[in-house]
Amino acid sequence: MASSHSSSPVPQSNSSDAFFKKEVDTTKRFRAVQSLPDVCPKEPTGNAGNPNNLCDSPSLVADQQRWTIYHSKVNLPAALNDPRLAKRESDFFTKTWGVDFVDTEVTPSFCLPQITKEHFALYQQEITPREKVHERCKSICTPKDTFDRTLLHTHDKSRTDLEQVPKIFMKPDFALEDSITFNAVLPWSHFSTAGGKGNRDAASSKLLQEKLSHYLDIVEVNIAHQISLRSEAFFHAMTSQHELQDYLRKTSQAVKLLREKISKIDKVMCEGSLRVLRLSLTRNNCIKAYNKLKLMATVHQTQPTVQLLLSTSEYVGALDLIATTQEVLQQELQGIHSFRHLGSQLCELEKLIDKMMIAEFSTYAHNDLNRPLEDDCQILEEERLVSLVFGLLKQRKLNFHEIYGDEMINTAKNIIKQCVVNTVSQIEEIDTEVVVKLADQMRMMNFPQWFELLKNIFSKFTIFLKRVKATLSTIHSVVFLVLDKNQKTRDLEDTLQKSSAKESMVDSEVAYLTHEGMFISDAFGDGELPAGAADSASQRNTSPNSEPCSSDSVSEPECTTDSSSSKEHTSSSVTPRGVEMMISDDMKLTDLELVRLANNIQELLYNASDICHDRSVKFLMARAKDGFLEKLNSNEFVTLSRLMEGFILDTEQICGRKSMSLRGALQSQANRFVNRFHEERKTKLSLLLDNERWKQAEVPAEFQDLVDSVSDGRISAPEKNPTATEERKPAEFLIVEGQKYATVGTVLLLIRIILEYCQCVDNIPSITTDMLTRLSDLLKYFNSRSCQLVLGAGALQVVGLKTITTKNLALSSRCLQLIVHYIPIIRAHFEARLQPKQFSMLRHFDHITKDYHDHIAEISAKLVAIMDSLFDKLLSKYEVKAPVPSACFRNICKQTAKMHEAIYDLLPEEQTQTLFLRINASYKLHLKRQLAHLNVVNDGGPLNGLVTSDVAFYTGNLQALKGLKNLDLNMAEIWEKR
Repeated sequence: MASSHSSSPVPQSNSSDAFFKKEVDTTKRFRAVQSLPDVCPKEPTGNAGNPNNLCDSPSLVADQQRWTIYHSKVNLPAALNDPRLAKRESDFFTKTWGVDFVDTEVTPSFCLPQITKEHFALYQQEITPREKVHERCKSICTPKDTFDRTLLHTHDKSRTDLEQVPKIFMKPDFALEDSITFNAVLPWSHFSTAGGKGNRDAASSKLLQEKLSHYLDIVEVNIAHQISLRSEAFFHAMTSQHELQDYLRKTSQAVKLLREKISKIDKVMCEGSLRVLRLSLTRNNCIKAYNKLKLMATVHQTQPTVQLLLSTSEYVGALDLIATTQEVLQQELQGIHSFRHLGSQLCELEKLIDKMMIAEFSTYAHNDLNRPLEDDCQILEEERLVSLVFGLLKQRKLNFHEIYGDEMINTAKNIIKQCVVNTVSQIEEIDTEVVVKLADQMRMMNFPQWFELLKNIFSKFTIFLKRVKATLSTIHSVVFLVLDKNQKTRDLEDTLQKSSAKESMVDSEVAYLTHEGMFISDAFGDGELPAGAADSASQRNTSPNSEPCSSDSVSEPECTTDSSSSKEHTSSSVTPRGVEMMISDDMKLTDLELVRLANNIQELLYNASDICHDRSVKFLMARAKDGFLEKLNSNEFVTLSRLMEGFILDTEQICGRKSMSLRGALQSQANRFVNRFHEERKTKLSLLLDNERWKQAEVPAEFQDLVDSVSDGRISAPEKNPTATEERKPAEFLIVEGQKYATVGTVLLLIRIILEYCQCVDNIPSITTDMLTRLSDLLKYFNSRSCQLVLGAGALQVVGLKTITTKNLALSSRCLQLIVHYIPIIRAHFEARLQPKQFSMLRHFDHITKDYHDHIAEISAKLVAIMDSLFDKLLSKYEVKAPVPSACFRNICKQTAKMHEAIYDLLPEEQTQTLFLRINASYKLHLKRQLAHLNVVNDGGPLNGLVTSDVAFYTGNLQALKGLKNLDLNMAEIWEKR
């Protein structure tokens, strides 16, 4: 209605042609405006560019005899006006919408959707630019002056009438559903009382109804006026309608004929091909349905198959089957109602398998470690072990090695307990009913019995460690095979990524054909495919295990049982012992986890060695409580030490790492043994020295053999030959490298003790430093004690000697010289067994050597001092007078002869000559002093002659002694030089 007032008046019939031409010309000057969508759908235009027209429009070929909605025609005023009611009857609502409007409640239709403003948003977006163009065209086109004054007057009158209608009815957004608009048009004050009660309210309602009716009449009159103004155009259109109907009739017949021909062509050429395509798709759908049913049947058998695999301990196969089934359920059988609980059941079954594998591994570890410890170190059921470890790795149960570690501890305890029980049961002296505890029973064994028990325990532990090493090596190899498989998988993925990057260009060219590949392969033969599509399809639909598809077989890629993502690729690997196993690609373990597990397994082998050593230490400590080990003699302790050292070396060779617990216990016992060993030897040496009378002792043959065994600077124990020793008589001297040594019995025993120290170091290398310190202490003790007894004259009180003679002194010196002879040999022996950082301890031998040399020098000085005092005593009374030789010189020669007789057989000739040279020098000093006192000079006088005669007597007697014949006495020094 608003548009009718703003539009231009319609021209008369005589100018209608010009008007229409004018409109056409104006459309050429401006951009063509799209027309609003028609109310009634149009017939198909035959536009081939829009194939949807054939589907959305009625078909004249197939539907010309059927009534459709396009045949319906309704008069709009007849639809709006109700002929059954009077024009002014009732109020506004009953007049407009029927008598039952107030009392009848209309139920909303379920078939009609709820329409909101959002449904018209798209229309508003489309119509807004059109409205703008329309407004712009209105502003450009100016009103024409060709209208008659009558028309203008009529137009002004109608405009005046329309101005009586409120502007609210003319608004383009007029809508009664708006509460503000509704209240403005129909104030509620006119309807305050229900049912029209109250005359005043009824009159107001009547007045409102009359006013609205008046507005309606004005609008209808204006509409009729506008229609009358355009009547000629209407009749012209009706005339043109008859001609148009003739054209449409002819066109309809042509279209009908065309459609009949197209229908025949469709039946002859298209229906068969389309039917082939439809049947092909149907066949493929049937194949897929068959494979789905087949897959469902296979999945249905999962649980019985898993139970069967578990009955044969095939945990890996069961887990692989569960994983594959879970993947198939999630990808290919998702939403199947019958399998809705199968996924949770498989998860529970997988948890059960985890517990079964852990229990099975615990049982295996117990059976493997507790079987009889024979020499056989083969792995128990290696295939079963590999399967268990593989399954545990697959389930990420990486703490299974702790189970094996706990079992190792229990087994080590049981080994010692069983060995003790078996040994005790074979000893009749031990009453197991009286002595109940195993530890007490063990303490009742003597050393040979206990040593055999310890030897048996060590042998059992060695076999135990070999078995543990073999088992852990197999587990270690499985872990490293999985690690190697992961590395190979990553390398393969890198290679595939590089190759896929190179083929990306080729794949992009056939991407569309690949996407539509199923329809292409169904609609055409392989020979009709384009080259690129054929190659792409062959690459994607061919697998190493695929076979050609026939009408009775199903082997197409989309029809396989397992999807490409659910296939588990496996590779075969062989353990170092020849057990073949299949490694799948679903081992979701990182390299860091696998390396950490391998290190834990290697550490478990080290722990096995530590466990054996710890249990052995506890066994030793249990036996050592009563001081049993400290009471062992050197041979027994050496035997024990060698056994323990051998076991330690065996465990280090098996496990590849040193365990310090048993070595530390051995060192502790060795230190105690060294202390006791040293105290016994030192006490023995002290007793020997306290009872030594310092007389030359005979040398038994065994001591000579003992000395002879120390040859070439090496100390070794002599081979005992009891028969040869009994036949040989004791010798007077000890022969050492061709020299005769007169010794006392204490020194002979000391040499044996020294060799025992050295031999103990050979047998127990760990006590080398302690033995060196103790031996140094022993040698120092002998030196100091012998000095106290001989030089200090302690033997007079200890042994009861009357005096310390020159023979005692010479014998003591010779004994010291014998010890000094062996000190370099002892030093070399210890040096070969010390670490380079311990060489500083060898300085003890240097100090001892110096002390011994000083002691020997003191003895020599003592012998010279004895003669010096004698010379001083005798020569102080010397008088030069007849007879010759004088009594003084005869006495001097006599004492010198006694001295020579005492030491000649004890000391070597060189030392005797050196000693007598020193005695002669003392003699000359005292004689020179006496001659000076007597004023006797070398003047050839009588006194000089007497002295010369006495000196000649002394010289003759001294040179007549054995070994002193060539001694240069140089007696001219007795005279004062003038």
